[in-house]
Amino acid sequence: MPEAAAAPESPPDAWLGGTLQLHHAARGAHRAGTDAVLLAGLLDPSDDAVICDVGSGTGAVGLTMARRVPTARVILVERDPDVAALARRNAELNGLSARSTVLTVDVLAPGSLRHAAGLVPDLADLVLTNPPFFEAGHYRPSPVAGKADAHGFPPGSLSGWLRTCVDVLRPGGRLGLIHRADTLPACLDALKGRFGAVAVRPVHARAEQAAIRVLITAVKGSRAPLALLPPLVLQDAGGRFTPQLAELNAGRGWIGSSP
Repeated sequence: MPEAAAAPESPPDAWLGGTLQLHHAARGAHRAGTDAVLLAGLLDPSDDAVICDVGSGTGAVGLTMARRVPTARVILVERDPDVAALARRNAELNGLSARSTVLTVDVLAPGSLRHAAGLVPDLADLVLTNPPFFEAGHYRPSPVAGKADAHGFPPGSLSGWLRTCVDVLRPGGRLGLIHRADTLPACLDALKGRFGAVAVRPVHARAEQAAIRVLITAVKGSRAPLALLPPLVLQDAGGRFTPQLAELNAGRGWIGSSP
């Protein structure tokens, strides 16, 4: 009998108003969404910046930065070999391979292993990261392995994750991260002694609702004090995207680290 024909591959998704075309992981696995949109629009880098997307998945944030800053170089860091292969494929699909490097390495691995894999100290001017949102024992993991790995990590890992971000950044380099709003104390504790000029911007689904996310920026080695910035609201009272989010969804504008 002839072999059954392979199922046709799904076409890539149009990302940020068609700014990028992205293949995602298998159906049911973690997919880039609004958090990635916000992170990719958080900080405006210099034209010649080296930008490191720590925990990159299939590359939505890092490749968006490569597209938005045509002379920047991006480094995508992903521990899952299959997902890292998709990130490489997405870079090629969008004509960004020449300015993109994908490192297959666990962010929480010992320094010697990270360095051997190419994730060396003082590598980047800007680090963007969306750490896993949950610690083991504090949530019900997804039955889909890829989604479970993207959403959770071992207890106490946030500090280690951000310690890797410190290692990767050059002195004076900037960090941008997004996390759940209720983890703000843990995020600030993990940044203590490592970063200054910390700026926190709450993210609200609607203006009258409690924050659901925090966007945090910081500078390696700075001694400047913490700043609490005005909130970012995603939807108006009618459920429509606010003008700022609509711009970000189209791949335009920057949120910034000041009012």
